[in-house]
Amino acid sequence: MAIRVLLVDDQPLLRTGFRMILEAEQDLAVVGEAGDGLQALDQVRALQPDVVLMDIRMPRMDGVEATRQITGPERDGPAKVLVLTTFDLDEYVVEALRAGASGFLLKDAPANELVQAIRVVAAGEAMLAPSITRRLLDKYATHLPSGDEPVPDTLHTLTDREVEVLKLVARGLSNAEIAADLFVSETTVKTHVGHVLTKLGLRDRVQAAVYAYESGLVRPGAQ
Repeated sequence: MAIRVLLVDDQPLLRTGFRMILEAEQDLAVVGEAGDGLQALDQVRALQPDVVLMDIRMPRMDGVEATRQITGPERDGPAKVLVLTTFDLDEYVVEALRAGASGFLLKDAPANELVQAIRVVAAGEAMLAPSITRRLLDKYATHLPSGDEPVPDTLHTLTDREVEVLKLVARGLSNAEIAADLFVSETTVKTHVGHVLTKLGLRDRVQAAVYAYESGLVRPGAQ
């Protein structure tokens, strides 16, 4: 079955460009468009898309609040949000990730990256472009704790290896890179990541990365 995509951007020309790119793919179907966050909420309820391609800065309701309502506990469907941001890393993207976005993509990314990003998010993955995610979190380090705050009690539920994995996830490493760093298999890494998400009550790798920074486990800018 085709992946159902909802396009949300206040610029019609951009939506048209995205539609042309996505409709050229047999496994993707653009089921609707919205010009602001409020329209996006209505369209999500009516169309039940699998992935919402979400702009950040829009009138009436921005992409952060729309993402929060689409992915929150009272959500109407399983839609995942892929946030669109500008080349210089929009200051609101961190908030969008906290709100529940499954990842983000630069607006000027090549067409093949856009298509692949949608497929990855639809498959339940997250943390797109890990190196960019790390740069984003480091760039906006002032929004995150200094690392001097008390460690949350939930962090103590993790094993030493799970803490290692969480740190590497937060620093932008893929499963393959983590496996190479720890000299284990990718399957083992996936298992550890799954345990981390379950124990900390997190939805995906994006939330895990943000948690690691917010808890002080990883300091912004640390190697």
